[in-house]
Amino acid sequence: MDIEVLGALAVRERGISITPTAPKPRQVLALLALHADRVVPVSSLIDELWGAAPPRSARTTLQTYVLQLRELISAALQAAPPQPDTDGAARRTAKDVLVTMPSGYLLAAGGGSNDVRTFERLAGTGYRAMDAGDYTAAARQLREALGLWTGTALADVQAGAQLEMEIRRLEENRLCALDQRIEADLKLGRHRELLAELTVLVNRYRTHESLHGQFMLALYRSGRRGEALEVYQRLRATLVRDLGLEPSAELQRLQRSILMAHPETTALAPGATGRRLVTAT
Repeated sequence: MDIEVLGALAVRERGISITPTAPKPRQVLALLALHADRVVPVSSLIDELWGAAPPRSARTTLQTYVLQLRELISAALQAAPPQPDTDGAARRTAKDVLVTMPSGYLLAAGGGSNDVRTFERLAGTGYRAMDAGDYTAAARQLREALGLWTGTALADVQAGAQLEMEIRRLEENRLCALDQRIEADLKLGRHRELLAELTVLVNRYRTHESLHGQFMLALYRSGRRGEALEVYQRLRATLVRDLGLEPSAELQRLQRSILMAHPETTALAPGATGRRLVTAT
């Protein structure tokens, strides 16, 4: 089974889509796919679909959605050419793929690709390369990880409480990888190449201190000292106005070092993520 959630939802069994078009079954599949090969409790599925006020028929309706998903799975299994089974077991059925467990349901992926797990593996390799000072490998691995994203996670799924929480978690993981990839590029002297990207990012993440610090450093290294200081002033104004906070001591040191034309000594430390409190929508 191939699972994609880092953008539009796409789940394929043996190359054939099993992604429903109806919103509620789509939510169920999205939550199961995010937790592939792990049990998702019935209570979590009900919370995702109806929140704090589920109807009396919630369990029965959920079973209907599961049946609809199994019909799609069954159609995909029947349409796909048979695959040799190395252990001599019978061919999988829809109930083997979407399994009823005592406390909930489990989507048995049975191998295949999973973009979230691939992202986490590549990002982890990139972080270890950063720690080892191999910035070329770190930039390459993190760029490959970020390339798996085709948009907002589950962009075409109506999200309830459970999916919203998972989407926020995935977005935070993406931001961590992005932060470190930019840090690696700065270490490699790619400051001019980063300017356009960072211009967009600081406008989207208006209080993300690490991104602003990286933008300041890239501008300074590109001979644009005045603009680097303007970035700091805009960030400070936003933090004070929206959150009642001053920039971190680390960012203040970077601003002072740019004023003195010696930013290399007090640049944001590798891996520093700064404040991530508000994003522009």
